[in-house]
Amino acid sequence: MARLLLVEDDRALLRGLAAALRQAGYSVDCAETGEAALQMIADEPYALVTLDLGLPDLTGYDVLSRLRARQDKVPVLILSAREAVSDRIKGLDLGADDFMLKPFEPAELEARIRALLRRSSNEPSPIITIGTLSFDQTSASASVSGRELDLRRREWTVLERLVAHVGSVVSKDQLAAETFSYDDPVAPNAIEVYVARLRKKLGPDAPEIRTIWGVGYMLVND
Repeated sequence: MARLLLVEDDRALLRGLAAALRQAGYSVDCAETGEAALQMIADEPYALVTLDLGLPDLTGYDVLSRLRARQDKVPVLILSAREAVSDRIKGLDLGADDFMLKPFEPAELEARIRALLRRSSNEPSPIITIGTLSFDQTSASASVSGRELDLRRREWTVLERLVAHVGSVVSKDQLAAETFSYDDPVAPNAIEVYVARLRKKLGPDAPEIRTIWGVGYMLVND
């Protein structure tokens, strides 16, 4: 599943959101200040950022403005208790992709995130079919010729990245960056282990995960 950055200075809310989104299968990192968020976004390939407006150092507007000024197009979902229409307009005009008022239901947040991820990947349907492989982004499920695959979270994330770039090489570094959170320890052969597990679960009748030696992996449907 995609890697998210949550930017929020309310620690209780931050812990709750992170736990809920990890339970939903996302890889989640957290930042409590605007400066920390900007540095993490510069260092890591996030699929989406949730952004509080009332941060202790910079405002959420400042963070958003700096991101767009450096041509960073990562989708940004503002989460704020500010109810004024002018606040929503300002956020959207600065380049936010969506705006949610606090408090909100976690299920709605997850739905908004799914919608933004589909939009950013130019994938109008949550179900992707590659040969015998059917990949459902909404339910985080996959099947081969109707056979459901029992995928762990990180196996799902690796397969998702390969599906998103089908026919193209995805480097080991990119797969590792999008599979593991900021503070996760990563073994040198971690990606090889997950790819080996995926190949076994996909079986011989599925699209092939091909090793491109010295570079990475590519999902092909010959």
